[in-house]
Amino acid sequence: MSLELLCMGIIALFVGIAICFGGYRWFVLLLPIFGFVFGFGLGLDTMQSLFGATTFATVTGWVVGFIVGLVFAVLSYLFYFIGVALLGGALGYAIGVGFMGLIGFDPGFLTWIVGMILGIVFAIATIALNLQKWVIVAATAFGGAGIIIGTFLMAFGIVPPTTFGAGAVKAAIADSWFWLLGFLVLAGLGLAAQVYTGRNYQIEPYEDRIDL
Repeated sequence: MSLELLCMGIIALFVGIAICFGGYRWFVLLLPIFGFVFGFGLGLDTMQSLFGATTFATVTGWVVGFIVGLVFAVLSYLFYFIGVALLGGALGYAIGVGFMGLIGFDPGFLTWIVGMILGIVFAIATIALNLQKWVIVAATAFGGAGIIIGTFLMAFGIVPPTTFGAGAVKAAIADSWFWLLGFLVLAGLGLAAQVYTGRNYQIEPYEDRIDL
């Protein structure tokens, strides 16, 4: 492993640990980043689901993902509750896509549709039922666990650095119960840690940074 990859892996590992075990406390600062990451992944998944894993879909998906990610990041920075709703949507989308993968469906249009439906349901429920805190805790615990597992997958050569991302990590986890178990254990520990440390802590939502 080169020095650059080693440094990148160490940084990613520390970021993953911080998000997994302390995401709720850092949430306000990380909200625009979450918005961009989710938007980028959603744009890429959408293009590949509609057009297949072709070169056109991949290249176009990167462009669409960057634009959607940028829009989501700006909205998350300007409007707190939009950012929280997007995080809830990201959690629902990940659950939907992950469930379809576990029951044997390959990534595609049907998997994308299920993910989108659950994403919309979770986004609405997060705001309507005042579930912001628990959605933040769950999303950051699972997201941080994914970063940690992804870093180890890259270190062991299972996921190439050039394809390091949610799709590659999901595929590797789905292919091995060992990595799936590690992911679930880390996520569970992150949930427990955040619930314990955040029991007397409440995020103060910032006011809208722009008037519509």
